[in-house]
Amino acid sequence: MVAFLSQLLLAIRSLFTRRARLEAENLLLRQQLVVLRRKSPTRVRLWNIDRLLLVWLYRLYPSLLDAIIIVQPETVIRWHRRGFRAYWRWKSRQVGGRPRIDSEMRALIRRMSRENPLWGAPRIHGELLMLGIEVAESTVSRYMVRRRRPPSQGWKTFLRQSRCRCRFAGSVRRTNDLVQAALRLGDPASRPQAASHD
Repeated sequence: MVAFLSQLLLAIRSLFTRRARLEAENLLLRQQLVVLRRKSPTRVRLWNIDRLLLVWLYRLYPSLLDAIIIVQPETVIRWHRRGFRAYWRWKSRQVGGRPRIDSEMRALIRRMSRENPLWGAPRIHGELLMLGIEVAESTVSRYMVRRRRPPSQGWKTFLRQSRCRCRFAGSVRRTNDLVQAALRLGDPASRPQAASHD
């Protein structure tokens, strides 16, 4: 019973699909007749709305490419791809936001940060304001030269390299489940001082 109902629904759907495709093909052929009836002295002139309709019908029913006779089917596909690219170019455009600064300003910020390595973004921003150049501090920090710093060493490396000995100075006491210990780095001859208890 279920198989029969599913087959019946598929048959009804295919009838509507065939009818819709047939109507789309009729629309395509009528549009081509309209284009051919326009009076043009040398060759067929297509308007943008004609191209749009042909591409839209191709998008709905790709098998309609065989019914197009006024242009090559590859031309319709090329129009479709060009429209797709134009749509996504429009969609990904930059809208609003902070205006970009020119390359001379970026070069000046980079030069100031290179020549004055101890200056940060607030200092360079202040200097630019004194010169009469209005730019945000966040923009200055964005265009400053990033210096690569060597990675800092950990305590284990420090202790291993300096050959220091760690000793507990004083006593270890327990306060609120927190063990506090005083580490004393230095000469092994020095004696730890007694820790005072509060």
